[in-house]
Amino acid sequence: MRQIVVGREPRALQAARRRSRDGSQTKRSLLWLALCCASLAAVGGCAPPRRDLHVPPFARVPYEPFSREAAVAIALREWRSFGALVNDEPPDPQRSIPADAKPERAPGLWQRVGEYWWLGQDADRTESAWTGKHDAAGNVFPAERDGQYAWSAAFISYVMRTAGAGEAFPYSPAHSTYVNAARTGSPELRIRAERPEAYAPRAGDLICMGRASSKNVRYDDLPTEFEGHCDLVVDVAPEMLTVIGGNVDDAVTAKHVPITEDSTLAMPDGRVLDARYPWFVVIRVLYDPSR
Repeated sequence: MRQIVVGREPRALQAARRRSRDGSQTKRSLLWLALCCASLAAVGGCAPPRRDLHVPPFARVPYEPFSREAAVAIALREWRSFGALVNDEPPDPQRSIPADAKPERAPGLWQRVGEYWWLGQDADRTESAWTGKHDAAGNVFPAERDGQYAWSAAFISYVMRTAGAGEAFPYSPAHSTYVNAARTGSPELRIRAERPEAYAPRAGDLICMGRASSKNVRYDDLPTEFEGHCDLVVDVAPEMLTVIGGNVDDAVTAKHVPITEDSTLAMPDGRVLDARYPWFVVIRVLYDPSR
C-alpha cells in the first residue's frame, strides 16, 4: 500500500497551484503593460493599432506606384466579374430588381462585395464586415433594405486602396467624405475637387453627382453633407467618357457620359451636358507624378 504523508500536498496539486500563481502573475504583467501602453499613447509614446493591417502588403507598401493605369485596370476587372454590364438608360425610380435577380446577392458576388467592404474600409469600421447581403453579425438582411448597405463608396474606396493610394485617400462608406476632403484640399491627401465646367476629367479621376434629396447640390455648396454617387473614369473619347461605378443596378456597371468639345462635363456657364445625371464635381486624383 502506497504511504501518504499527512500535511504534504500531492505533487499534481502543488504543480497546479504553481501554474495558477504563475498565471496570475502573467495576467498582472499584461495588465500593467496595457496600462503603460495606454499612458504612453496619451503622450504620444505608443502608436495606436494600425487601421490598415488587413490590407495586403502589395497595396499597403505599395509594391508599385499609385497609378491611373492600376486604378482603371482594377475597375475594369471588377466590371468584368459582374458580367460587363452597361446601362445608358435614364434612371427610373419605379424600376425594381427582384431579390433573386440582384447580382450583389448572387453566390460568388455577395462575397465580392464583402471584399469591397473589407478592403475599402479601415479595419476599425463596422461596415468592413458587411457583404452584398449580410450585416456585420453575418445575418442576411432583407433585399428591400439594401439601400441601408449601399456599397458604391466602398467600391471606389476599394479601387483606390488596391491601386496603392495608402494614407492619401479618406476611405469611407460615404462619397461625401472624400468629396469634401478633396474640396478642402487637405495636403496629405492626393485628391482635389474641380469644377465640372473648368476641368477635363482624365482616366482614373472620379465624377460625382448628388442624388435623392441632394440632387440639387452644387460645387459651391461644398463642403457639405449630401447623398451622392461617384463613378471612376476608365476611358476618355471625343465627346464621351466611359465610367464605372459600384452598386449601380446592384452590380458594378459602366455608363457613357457626354462631354463638351473641351472634354469637360459642363459648358462654361455651368450647364451639364448629361441630361440624365446632375454631375456637379470632378475629383482629380493626384497619382504618382511619373504615371
